[in-house]
Amino acid sequence: MNVLFEEDGGFKAGSVMADNDSALQVEMPSGKRGKIKAATVLLRFEKPSAAQLLALATPMADEIEADFLWECVSDGEFSFLDFARDYYGHDPAPVEATAVLLALHAAPVYFHRKGKGRFKKAPADILAAALANLEKRRQQALAIEGWIGELKAFRLPPEIAALTDSLLYAPDRNKPETKAFESACEATGLSAAQLLFKCGAIKSAYHLHYKRFLREQFPKGTGFPALDAPGLPDDLPRADVRAFSIDDANTTEIDDALSVVRLPGIGTRIGIHIAAPGLAIEHGSPLDGVARARLSTVYMPGNKITMLPDAVVQNYTLAGGVDCPAVSLYLNVSESLEILSHESRLEMVHIAANLRHHEVEPWFNAETVNGPLPDQPFKDELLHLWHFANACEGRRGKPSAVQGINDYNFAIAGDLADPEACTVEISERKRGSPLDKLVAELMIVANSTWGGLLAEKNIACMYRAQTQGKVRMTTSPLPHEGLGVPQYAWMTSPLRRYCDLVNQWQLIACLKGESPAFAQKSAELFAAMRDFELTYGAYADFQRLMERYWCLRWLQQQGLAEIDATVRREQLVKLDHLPLMLRVPSLPNDLAPGQRVHLAVESIDLLAPEISCRFIGLLAETDVAEAVEEAQ
Repeated sequence: MNVLFEEDGGFKAGSVMADNDSALQVEMPSGKRGKIKAATVLLRFEKPSAAQLLALATPMADEIEADFLWECVSDGEFSFLDFARDYYGHDPAPVEATAVLLALHAAPVYFHRKGKGRFKKAPADILAAALANLEKRRQQALAIEGWIGELKAFRLPPEIAALTDSLLYAPDRNKPETKAFESACEATGLSAAQLLFKCGAIKSAYHLHYKRFLREQFPKGTGFPALDAPGLPDDLPRADVRAFSIDDANTTEIDDALSVVRLPGIGTRIGIHIAAPGLAIEHGSPLDGVARARLSTVYMPGNKITMLPDAVVQNYTLAGGVDCPAVSLYLNVSESLEILSHESRLEMVHIAANLRHHEVEPWFNAETVNGPLPDQPFKDELLHLWHFANACEGRRGKPSAVQGINDYNFAIAGDLADPEACTVEISERKRGSPLDKLVAELMIVANSTWGGLLAEKNIACMYRAQTQGKVRMTTSPLPHEGLGVPQYAWMTSPLRRYCDLVNQWQLIACLKGESPAFAQKSAELFAAMRDFELTYGAYADFQRLMERYWCLRWLQQQGLAEIDATVRREQLVKLDHLPLMLRVPSLPNDLAPGQRVHLAVESIDLLAPEISCRFIGLLAETDVAEAVEEAQ
């Protein structure tokens, strides 16, 4: 005796070795023996053999058309055996009955399972919908196959072209177009960006990187809502100083200015004047909401996305020739450059001039400060501030944080709407110039002094602390060991950093004797600090990525096939005259930091953006110790 039974959603046949009411011992055609439940048995038969039944029935089932079966069967449940009898017009042989069973089972769209060996035909409307869906899937499969073929030939089907952005940044894997595209990526071994670039969907790697950043950080776009810029306060006293700022040529958000007034018999009064948007932007206002959402100005070569609308920036930037609202810190300084006392004021400050690095540094630099200076505006003030900055640095016991590193300026010529037509010039400038040091030291004085004032008054503040290793943000006035100050709070860039704006609100409240916007242990303050730190880091990462992109563009622009570099550690090198670090796997393992090497440029991928270089040979030895120091 043989049996046909159901197991694991399919059908099997075997020879009966033992039989009782509830279970059977069967031997499969493979020779394997096992126990099955009697309830799973669909058919008992003598001939053909168990090994032959399904082999004979399967091709017969393939010839039975499901739509014909559906037309033949009546409504209501039925047994496959009964239907096989009607279909063949006689008691079906085991092979015939099995063929009908297999045909019914293989057509779930037409026939619904209703139990052991029992079925029910699908209602006409449900069948029609199911068949339409199947046809849709069939057509979709054909379309996918066609799209894959086009993409593999680096031709862009219009259906794929319409989804370029989503395929790059937020692919919807339920879409057939996405399935086709990802299959083509796998088949070609290319990334999404590489395949779209080869197909012509990406015209510029610049737009690829910029759009990805905007989707992540500015999903609603970079435009500002229609908000009125708050006016200037009219109740501030006017400071009796001639202040001046020191910035790069492209700086428009001028946050800080300086002044020097002689105090006969005492020394000088040094003024540090910080733009005061916090006097007009109210905490909780729509404009605060804008700044809170952006948290910082985003910088990149040739472009920036400001934290505040231009109209607000223009009202509060410390522009030359204008009286500007400011939070001022005055330092009474002795002839020996000791700080005797300090005072903070809210006032209108006349900005006599906006000094620019490229105009001042030719006559005020490391080589000229020790000799007679040419007759230039503010030469005496700059020289005095330079000496004061050195004294401050000495008192901190730490070298200036800006020394020993090069700054790089990226000048983009052309319209970034067409980045491929743009050219880039990269200039190198050694940090730690007299101008750098005097500005940096005075900002350290301001940030540490005001941070200390708020700590003394028990007013909440966002601090930057360094007690072990990495600098972190905290609401506790902890030391900043890297700067050598007891506490340090960013307050000197309120036009471009939300952290500074928040701290300025707290400082203004302190100076006015009013309740601050944020109480100690404020959940809102903690949230703002957390979001600022994360966002500020993301913006910095993007800036570095775009600088890397323009470095690679510069290499292409120059047509350089070879370039020199300095070893930093192991296989890491820094390319000459560029803020570009990369690993060179072919670099010998025994090279020491500071050694100079000559490299061949093997490939540049602007989409990554990455550069691959190969070691050619060593250059002349340099001062290893100096190079190591620069790398730290």
